[in-house]
Amino acid sequence: MSVVVEKLTKRFAAGGTPAVSDVSFHAPAGAITTLLGPSGAGKSTLLRLIAGLESPDSGTLQIDGVDCTTLPVQKRGIGVVFQSYALFRHLTVRENIAFGLTIRRLSQAEADARVDEMLKLVQLEELGHRYPGQLSGGQRQRVAFARALAIRPKLLLLDEPFGALDTRVRVELREWLHELHVRTGVTTLLVTHDQEEALEISQHVVIMSEGRVAQAGSPAEIYDRPATPFVASFVGGTSVLKGHVREGRAQVGSLIVDAPESAREGEAVHAFVRPHDIKLVKTSNGHGVNGTNVLKGSNGVNVGSSGRVERLKPVGGYVKVLLKLPTGDTVTVEVPRSEFDQLGVVEGDSVQADVRTARVFVGDFSI
Repeated sequence: MSVVVEKLTKRFAAGGTPAVSDVSFHAPAGAITTLLGPSGAGKSTLLRLIAGLESPDSGTLQIDGVDCTTLPVQKRGIGVVFQSYALFRHLTVRENIAFGLTIRRLSQAEADARVDEMLKLVQLEELGHRYPGQLSGGQRQRVAFARALAIRPKLLLLDEPFGALDTRVRVELREWLHELHVRTGVTTLLVTHDQEEALEISQHVVIMSEGRVAQAGSPAEIYDRPATPFVASFVGGTSVLKGHVREGRAQVGSLIVDAPESAREGEAVHAFVRPHDIKLVKTSNGHGVNGTNVLKGSNGVNVGSSGRVERLKPVGGYVKVLLKLPTGDTVTVEVPRSEFDQLGVVEGDSVQADVRTARVFVGDFSI
């Protein structure tokens, strides 16, 4: 069952800036589609519009081919899981899961069978008699999933479901959600600002910025082919370098990279370089090969520069290297620990920075 959003707009104050503005996208049937963006991008408002908890000022919403734009929330066949769990503290786990079934007037036998099925699905069979206060955060969130799925929804909406959990539990539940989705196959919309979460478990990603869709596509498309400077800067922790087109190439600081074919001589450009797309080589004098500031990349074109190691920050299996270029610009490089140990650099050392790839956009704009 797919979801088609067409030109949805929502203002919370007459004449005010829209929280959601002219948003259109298609969430494929049976997939996890993630609404990804910074705080204030309109993700949760959009999810509430799809759920029927808010009414749009304009635009349409189709769920499984049915126009649901004005349909009451209880008739949309939607299950919702919030960050706050929203469990009833005075009800047991079984009673929480059965709540929606009771409202729909299932028989006691049907409700009991459905609750047993859900408890098994979320791997909490032995905890049905407990109250929410007796569970861990991860367990409570799984109860919230069970309650949402118990009504057999056509669409599952998840609003930052792991936001209140610590990092270890978040990672565990991401894998659990993937397995749950494989078993149920229910079309799912997930709201998050966590890029890793979105790229890991989604089949489709919608990037939002200031209430609008900046780009929609597969995780690979979003990551490898960002359509706008905002997407390029938001996804992947890029360093942004400003420069101009010189002799058909983009010269950004002391780096020279490929420019878009449409770029004109002297035109302003921004190059977005991801931390793992730079390879470092230690030097003895701070200059590039043959005393220049530019070195040859693996494809035989000038793509690199010399630089000075300003700061080293070990982070688990890799080391973040803050590199200052001769122009004064700084870039962040992520080096695997094994590679860093072989590199043998300390703060203050000179290195050569070989840029494997960069995404270049033409124009003088703010990010």
